[in-house]
Amino acid sequence: MKLSNVKEKLLQETYGIYYRHTNLLPNPDTILRKIGRGIEVYRELKNDPHVWSCIQSRKSGILSLQWSIVQNNSPEIVFELVQSVFNKLDIYQIESDILEAPLFGFQPIEIIWQAEGSYLVPKELKARPQEWFAFDVDGNLLFKGRNGLEYSKVPEYKFINVQHEASGINPYGHSLLSKCYWPVTFKNGGLRFWVNFTERYGMPILIGQYQRGATNEEIQQLARDLDSIYEDAIIVAPMDVKLELHEASRTSSVELYLELIRFANNEISKAILSQTLTTELEGGSYAASQTHFQIRKEIIMADSRLVQNSFNQLIRYLVELNFSTSQVPKFLLHLE
Repeated sequence: MKLSNVKEKLLQETYGIYYRHTNLLPNPDTILRKIGRGIEVYRELKNDPHVWSCIQSRKSGILSLQWSIVQNNSPEIVFELVQSVFNKLDIYQIESDILEAPLFGFQPIEIIWQAEGSYLVPKELKARPQEWFAFDVDGNLLFKGRNGLEYSKVPEYKFINVQHEASGINPYGHSLLSKCYWPVTFKNGGLRFWVNFTERYGMPILIGQYQRGATNEEIQQLARDLDSIYEDAIIVAPMDVKLELHEASRTSSVELYLELIRFANNEISKAILSQTLTTELEGGSYAASQTHFQIRKEIIMADSRLVQNSFNQLIRYLVELNFSTSQVPKFLLHLE
């Protein structure tokens, strides 16, 4: 048995013993388990310009929509309170926080409550780091203690836990950024080799020639003069010595790096946006472009349901804490 397989088996057994005794459910993300890091590694992927562009493109589909509160047969006093609360909240920032859930798999959002007259209302909503939380075997959200070993169930009405494609087997949800980890890693490696390649072969060689009989001081001064106008690749040679530079064509090498980066960017676009045309200018027919934009509309619709469900959960909390009615207003995004 390979050493890597032995380590993987021992790690699984260790996890099994730990989580059986703590009643915790481990995050089944295979990327995190293989690299031995926490979910914060996905946050680092946002430093990649293409990843950031795709995230902004996906979020902008929701952030550009208008929203409203629908009365939905609720009592007038309930409707007025909900509308007043939402007018004071930073809805667009909260929407952006909610849309972190597809990127990481889940996103806990803490509700900061305050008394306002005779009502208890949310003052603000704050997104909290995913690494502060875990799930038990029943799928309940748990908060990690200060020492990192103690977990407690989060208080009722305190958190909205936004989950992306979660299930009973995997309450951590499916992370889109996990699909970007290897493309970003390989792209960064390709960029590093490309920079080294450019430094080595991208600069022309500057040749300085001197007359026979020149002193060492004159030769060194010529080299210093050339160095002052050109930082690298200097040759100082006698005029009667013939020097020829034969530079092989390296276009194919450059194209190889470009193709690797282009492929990685396309994989990132497909993972986050499910298509590539809105982030990469590509050739194609009108029908193909319409297909890509239809996919984008479907992603916006899916994200809108996630946002609406989260805000409607907040409304239910607000009504349950202050009223006895079962009729609650609804938060609605207006899809164009």
